[in-house]
Amino acid sequence: MTFKTVQLGPEVDAIAPDGSEIRVMGARPGGTFAHCTLPVGATSLAVRHRTVEEIWYVLSGDGEVWRSFDGREEVTPVSAGIALTIPLGTHFQFRTTGGEPLRFVLSTMPPWPGEDEAVRVDDHWPVSE
Repeated sequence: MTFKTVQLGPEVDAIAPDGSEIRVMGARPGGTFAHCTLPVGATSLAVRHRTVEEIWYVLSGDGEVWRSFDGREEVTPVSAGIALTIPLGTHFQFRTTGGEPLRFVLSTMPPWPGEDEAVRVDDHWPVSE
């Protein structure tokens, strides 16, 4: 077994399928932990996941998260201290509404499997380019 320690840095590890910036903080057999940033004025692409669920915890910024599943739909305002879940198969999209980037950490369970995990769905809001 090895221990891993990570310092959040400026380098982006990946651009998520929804368009947000991802910095991977750690991974274990049961899940992945990452830091996500959506710039000021940005709106993500709407997606759903094929095999993973997520829990998000907002660190800073203001935004909104749209979630839709099996006839239930809601838009949740988010800011520092808010946590929410993205259950398997949920359609979701998020956007920054304040004057600073929306930043949150997220846990993906099981670990993020790769590029084909996210499936594009119809947008709730127009997407920023």
